[in-house]
Amino acid sequence: MAVVTETSITQSIIARDKNFVVQNYGRYPLAISHGEGAYLYDFDGRQYLDFMSGIGVMALGHAHPRILKIIAEQASTLIHCSNLYYHPNQGALAEKLAKISGLNRTFFCNSGAEAVEAALKIAKGYGRAISESKYEIIALQDSFAGRTLGAISLTGQPKYREPFEPLIPGIKFIGINDTAALQDAVNENTAAIFFEPILGEGGIVEISAEFAAIARQLARQFDALLVCDEIQCGLGRTGKAFSHQFWGEEYIPDVITVAKPLAAGLPIGAVICNEKAAAVLGPGMHGSTFGGGALTCRVALEFIEMLPDLMSRVREIGAYFEARLQELIARHEFVKKTRGKGLMLGLELSVPGAVFINRAQEQGLLLNCTAGNILRFLPPYTIEHVHVDEAIGILDDVLSQGPEQPT
Repeated sequence: MAVVTETSITQSIIARDKNFVVQNYGRYPLAISHGEGAYLYDFDGRQYLDFMSGIGVMALGHAHPRILKIIAEQASTLIHCSNLYYHPNQGALAEKLAKISGLNRTFFCNSGAEAVEAALKIAKGYGRAISESKYEIIALQDSFAGRTLGAISLTGQPKYREPFEPLIPGIKFIGINDTAALQDAVNENTAAIFFEPILGEGGIVEISAEFAAIARQLARQFDALLVCDEIQCGLGRTGKAFSHQFWGEEYIPDVITVAKPLAAGLPIGAVICNEKAAAVLGPGMHGSTFGGGALTCRVALEFIEMLPDLMSRVREIGAYFEARLQELIARHEFVKKTRGKGLMLGLELSVPGAVFINRAQEQGLLLNCTAGNILRFLPPYTIEHVHVDEAIGILDDVLSQGPEQPT
């Protein structure tokens, strides 16, 4: 009788994936068995400190007892019903999102890309109601809006766009924080100005307060919608409910897109908007079969209830983490600076970063590299100082091995 080892289980999982799953992901040779707190485990029982949290999704870590309890309770009563009917959790969640955003209404979907699609549709509909020529969208170079056709139309990275062109027309890309280009680009044909307050896939790059203020003023001047994409940087990730609030509590976009951490690992996206933007979507104009389901909204309600305490934690742990990253800058000459806020942090290198991701995984730390040379950290909001210290120890070791040598 053959002995089934944990290694053979991993090999079987990988082989089945390669044989039957569309090969659109550059996966690492790691099969996850389960997670608990800040850690994931493979089928050999090896522990990995998860400083990616499902690319910013698992804000409460893995198997959080409060979330498990809520899932069990809600699943025993109602998981889903059609959006042709009411259930109590959707309106309650929309009310909470209105309170923390200063906006009025929310459309629920299943992902960040779907939220972007809905926001794009709102922008197009808003502009067309004013004029048939008012359909242009201002977006940023190096931005990332998602993988759907509309989302990649708003994504300022040729590697994502070119294989699928021609895309949606009327998108104008300008440089990040280029205020002169912004002023030149916006006119009476502009339907919306669309940007991430902190670009995630673009390299953890912050939008300046000056650029944001000019965008807000121009949107008002030309009756365009200001859309803030907070899918990665929002909902507490930087220490505030939304990253645009660092520009002042009075800074309120017309539309905010959110997703990743909202339902603590369950799929949900949302578009939060003011009344003039919401009015674009009348009955039958847009929809989602699964969006705003009873289970996901109930979990999201629990997450929002926890958010004030979590944000305080993010600010404190984030400051500690950034200070420890500064130590790495002092010790390694090719480590240049930190980027980001709270627990959305990047470490800028003067060399390619991919080799360090592989080395870190071998030592039990999961992170990724964005923009080629930025080590990106999106850990759970619930991490402790000891987790930061563990991550820094591993990073110090893998960086000490030096950059990848050319072959």
